[in-house]
Amino acid sequence: MMEGERKIIAICMSGGGFVTSEDGTLIYSGGEAHAIDIDQNTAFDDFRAEISEMWNCNNGAMSIKYFIPGNKRTLITISNDKDLKRMVSFHGNSMTADVYVVPGEAAAQGGSIMPASRSSRTTASKAVVPVIDVPMDTAADIPAIVDIPVDKPADDTLYLKHHKAAKMWENTITGVNQRFNNAHEFRDALRKFSIAHGFAYVLKKNDSHRVTVKCKAEGCPWRIHASRLSTTQLFCIKRMTPTHTCEGSVVTSGYQATTSWIAGIIKEKLRESPNYKPKDIADDLKRDYGIELKYAQAWRGKEIAREQLLGSYEDAYSQLPFFCDKIMETNPGSLATFTTKEDSSFHRLFVSFHASVYGFNQACRPLLFLDSTPLNSKYQGTLLHATAADGNDGIFPVAFAVVDVEDDDNWRWFLIQLKAAVSTSRAITFVADIKKGLRESIPEVFENGHHSYCLRYLTENFKKVSHEVKRLLVSEFYVAAYASSLEGFRKSIDTIRCISPEACNWVLSLKRESWANTYFEGARYNHMQSNFAESFYNWVSEAHELPITQLVDVIRVKIMELIYTRRQESSQWVDTLTPVMQEALQKESFKAQSLEVLFTSGPTFDVQGDCIYKVDVGHACCTCKEWQIMGLPCSHALAVFQLINGDPYEYCSAWYKTEIYRSTYQESIHPVPNIERSASGKDSDSAQEVVKVTPPPTRRLPGRPKMKRVVTQELAKRQLQCSKCKCLGHNKTTCKESV
Repeated sequence: MMEGERKIIAICMSGGGFVTSEDGTLIYSGGEAHAIDIDQNTAFDDFRAEISEMWNCNNGAMSIKYFIPGNKRTLITISNDKDLKRMVSFHGNSMTADVYVVPGEAAAQGGSIMPASRSSRTTASKAVVPVIDVPMDTAADIPAIVDIPVDKPADDTLYLKHHKAAKMWENTITGVNQRFNNAHEFRDALRKFSIAHGFAYVLKKNDSHRVTVKCKAEGCPWRIHASRLSTTQLFCIKRMTPTHTCEGSVVTSGYQATTSWIAGIIKEKLRESPNYKPKDIADDLKRDYGIELKYAQAWRGKEIAREQLLGSYEDAYSQLPFFCDKIMETNPGSLATFTTKEDSSFHRLFVSFHASVYGFNQACRPLLFLDSTPLNSKYQGTLLHATAADGNDGIFPVAFAVVDVEDDDNWRWFLIQLKAAVSTSRAITFVADIKKGLRESIPEVFENGHHSYCLRYLTENFKKVSHEVKRLLVSEFYVAAYASSLEGFRKSIDTIRCISPEACNWVLSLKRESWANTYFEGARYNHMQSNFAESFYNWVSEAHELPITQLVDVIRVKIMELIYTRRQESSQWVDTLTPVMQEALQKESFKAQSLEVLFTSGPTFDVQGDCIYKVDVGHACCTCKEWQIMGLPCSHALAVFQLINGDPYEYCSAWYKTEIYRSTYQESIHPVPNIERSASGKDSDSAQEVVKVTPPPTRRLPGRPKMKRVVTQELAKRQLQCSKCKCLGHNKTTCKESV
């Protein structure tokens, strides 16, 4: 017989009640029983109809419940086909399943067979308050009958609003003699019980030996007292007045929800959705449990849950010595080092994997982009990173560091470690901010290196102008920077002067050898901005709140996946050049079709375009400078090759060849084993293990991060711009140059 066709016998019981045994489990006593054959294909409506006919009760006015095998403390309700299939599945190894039927009005109204709660309150004039008072010395020997009739809830909509919590937690408190492992477990069950039944309570006595609680509503007799059993740690309910006489709306304030309780509720969802926002947490708890949380409560609960899932930030810092050793052990040739301050607090961490260093030294252009990314972890900090561009103009991470703060000293330390990792046999160009620390440290650490100012950071200095003027300034500044001829550079500077003399003076005050193509001595292959590594920033944004060791490991995995993916992709390439460079060469070839080669003088050719350009094939250069800047033949050179039947691929930079590109991703990054110290402590012989690293003194303040107020400035009205001289304040009709 197939598993889906296997039948079990449902023993349907009704007319009795539950008794709480000494160990806190529930035992059904009294009533009658009938048997029904069911399987995975049995429909819930058919099952319920047969029970209704069997007990001669209203089909819609009964509740069907069962126990999960091995758990006699919590009743599970069957309300649809899915629930019924689950029950059959849970009892797959048994021939029978006990099912409890609660007929009558109480079940129809969603009543509970457990002690009456706020959802089953009566008025003060009609209340019958059964008080079960058990002497302290005999409480453990007397079972408690808890099958108490209930009335219709005062407000069905309020009850339905908390249906999820009611189903899950309405039976966490069952009555006198119920036992718990300790006081904490009892308080947790009490909190869930109050949330499920929608009432607030006050702790009258609360210590490790006893807990006495009463309903917060004035005059309501609901009360419960539990204490520790002698000679054991077990906590037992000794007295309970189970009925409420208070009326009013369900309590929705978040005082019942401690941060640890919130953490327990959201932990699994946070595991699946690491970007679970505090606002969404508050909305979900209000929808599912009727509890209104403040943002700070949700935020703190999320922090606790994250720590439970990922480990503590403090432990991550203490594991740094072991972690660095393991990186270098599993990835020979890598560099992983850290420093601490005098008080042993964390200062900075540098990591560069061998696969990244090998790929850069062997197959990447001598070009590195330096940038920083702020971290939003508990102790904040900044991520410094150096990335290269591969032969297909893709991002290639080379090294990164986590520092306590971004300052000149940390940038200098980062460059020193970078120099120890990469080869310095060739002059490296660094595209980075103009900030003082880098401006001074790059030439000091890398004596033969070149510092190219990032254009994006430079243009941020155009501030005290309108948006329209700034747009024009930025546009012309980029034209000046990319200009390959001195004439083009000067023309753009004159245009900037017409737009804003003050801005022009500031531009001319910059060291032009560090930003303008016309004067730059290094090779940056037309990459002028350090935010080339935007993909690296996206990686970090996914993990910027993680403990430091896990942050590093996420970056390691990302680089590992990047290497594998590009290695697989490039194995399918058939062209001599990488796809991006092949496309660029084709565009230049198309331009070359409209050019004319005038005459030759040895290896030098004159090419007619918008002006006369001289192409020197022997020295791989052209007066347009595009060939020298990019490392790819320009359209003028390609026109010459078409004339002399030259092979343009012979004149392309080797960095763009597919064969060299594959060398970039030849090496692999290996996994780093679990950094949790083994109980045996076999790694304690490491030289770095003696260092005890503590978190840095700076840490993020609790609660929602404060947003900086942005002071808006009144924008100037749009000004006229002359289409002839490009100056502001007039148009071409009134331009003096046209006179």
